[in-house]
Amino acid sequence: MFAINNIFKKSRYLALLAIIPGCSLLNTTFSSEARPNLPPMGTSGRLETTKYLGTKQVAAAAIAVTPYIRVDQFGYRPQDPKVAVISDPQYGFNAKDSYNPGKAIELRRWEDDRPVKTLTPKIWNRGQTQTSSGDRGWWVDFSEITESGHYYLYDPTNKKRSHPFLIDPEVYYPVLKAAVRTFYYNRSNFAKEYPYADKRWVDKASFLGRNQDTEARYVNDKDNSSLIRDLSGGWWDAGDTNKYVTFASAVIHQLIDAYQRNPKAFTDDFNLPESGNGIPDLVDEIKYEIDWLKKMQETDGGVLLKVGTIDYKGYTPKSRDPRPRYYVGKCSSSTIVAAGHFARTTSLYQDFPQLNSEIPELTQRAKKAWQWYHANPKRDDCDTQEVKSGDADRPLEIQQGDAVVAAIYLYALTGEAEYHNYIKQNYQQTRPFNGDRMSAYSPHQGDALMFYTTLDNSDPQLAKTILNKKITEVRSDLDFYGFHSSKDLYRSFITDETYHWGSNSIRASRGSSNYDVVFYDLLPGKTKSYETAALNTLHYFHGVNPLGMVYLTNMYDYGAESSANEIHHEWYADNSPWDSAIESPRGPAPGFMVGGPNRNYTGSYYRLKNQPIQKMYADWNGASIEDKSWEITEPAIYYQSAYIKLLAHFVE
Repeated sequence: MFAINNIFKKSRYLALLAIIPGCSLLNTTFSSEARPNLPPMGTSGRLETTKYLGTKQVAAAAIAVTPYIRVDQFGYRPQDPKVAVISDPQYGFNAKDSYNPGKAIELRRWEDDRPVKTLTPKIWNRGQTQTSSGDRGWWVDFSEITESGHYYLYDPTNKKRSHPFLIDPEVYYPVLKAAVRTFYYNRSNFAKEYPYADKRWVDKASFLGRNQDTEARYVNDKDNSSLIRDLSGGWWDAGDTNKYVTFASAVIHQLIDAYQRNPKAFTDDFNLPESGNGIPDLVDEIKYEIDWLKKMQETDGGVLLKVGTIDYKGYTPKSRDPRPRYYVGKCSSSTIVAAGHFARTTSLYQDFPQLNSEIPELTQRAKKAWQWYHANPKRDDCDTQEVKSGDADRPLEIQQGDAVVAAIYLYALTGEAEYHNYIKQNYQQTRPFNGDRMSAYSPHQGDALMFYTTLDNSDPQLAKTILNKKITEVRSDLDFYGFHSSKDLYRSFITDETYHWGSNSIRASRGSSNYDVVFYDLLPGKTKSYETAALNTLHYFHGVNPLGMVYLTNMYDYGAESSANEIHHEWYADNSPWDSAIESPRGPAPGFMVGGPNRNYTGSYYRLKNQPIQKMYADWNGASIEDKSWEITEPAIYYQSAYIKLLAHFVE
């Protein structure tokens, strides 16, 4: 693979085209990250998403690209709506730029530069400037083009083109692989070895030294050797390397949802160490977390809260981190979350004979956690935060909702009246019945309620109540449901208040919530607007946004030309070899979903001063207390699972 680091702060592809005669997307050898089914990096091969390309030089590559023709940089499925957004910035960091398209935009084939269709840009919202983005713009609709191939949009008046993109039924399949593989890179205590890890991201296992994860100490009694526990395994939570039970509350459920809604999307060849074992690699990845969760449960059924370090010192790569590791004791919040995870996972393992033997154990673990939760005080003050850094406690009202989640999956597993009675008596304690939407801020709670309505032994009246709430919400909450053309220039509306820390997770949940209308057939014959809203959410993440940037890291080998280059993460730290996908020798691994724009950013980074809300994002990973890049660019397993669940709906 060509290396062009420290040359341009632009796309790796564009730099290649600029400095290497005859080079283009078409003759680049891609790394094994982008083609995990093919031979390892350094051998000849092709990128899956460029399967319609030839090997000759392409005239289109010489045309100047503009960032202001926004397209999904991976592409579109043939049957889906396809609308590019042309933007003219009025406010924000790029206000000095100006882009006014010509009266005609051409859709052209990439390989031979042949015009396929002449299109007319339609001005958005009578030319008004959208306050949240600071842009005005136009839409270019090429939905009628369904023939598979590689394309780009060309503005003959300005002699500028868009990024190239693919139209193909399988266009999102390689992207899904990259997104799932981030969990592999976030595995604690697990070596990242070639060929499963690209050579850029090889590292030895982390936190396996003395007083680390295999012999973690109780934070409230550090010198008591009788309390040492082997708590190895599991995923790092986010940019930090701590492991939380409660922070994974939605993650396991969303990943299982993704698999069970579309199992054909998840094959056994994602280039994990477990690939080829007859179990889909996503299931293997979930099992890695569940096996750790078992270690967090004590013999009485209670579940420890979290494992981590007691300072903020960072080391890169993570195998060099010598810090001792500590755990926080049992808590009601972690225990009831684990009960739901154990019970839910049995439904996943039922599909695989190799895993059937674990179902009885998981069933007993779920029941014991349920019993411990109800026999002990409900607390929201277990975490003193001596183990850094997030507060793993959950408010008591959230725990009550999580108890309903656990009861639903225990009832689905056992059919026992105890759990059903609890559901019927306490479903109104869930977040969706207390002022929130069905699947926004505690998405696993609303998703569990919707799952309950599908059970053959559900209570008909309760199932009707849940469905009616969802349908009423869909029909009345026009900010959250449906596609409404005047609401957002970039076609993926969320309210201004939603652009907070981790806004991308709420956006992804909005997309999946809209797809619920399709999945559950809630409004027969009227689902198109909701499927479009879900698709537009995906396109927003893939480049149809005010930054024209894919909100996944380092996706250049997958077809992106503008991607998140830097993230707040201890491994991919500032000034390390993994700092930047463009300016450093390695950069972060592909596929991490970043937190997203944050209107409540409290740091001092100059680029984020006085920006429109949708432009409250910068591609940097400064580690200083003043920078607070973690409020913007930090990835997290819960952002990742929300995105994967959304993406999986559209993978063929």
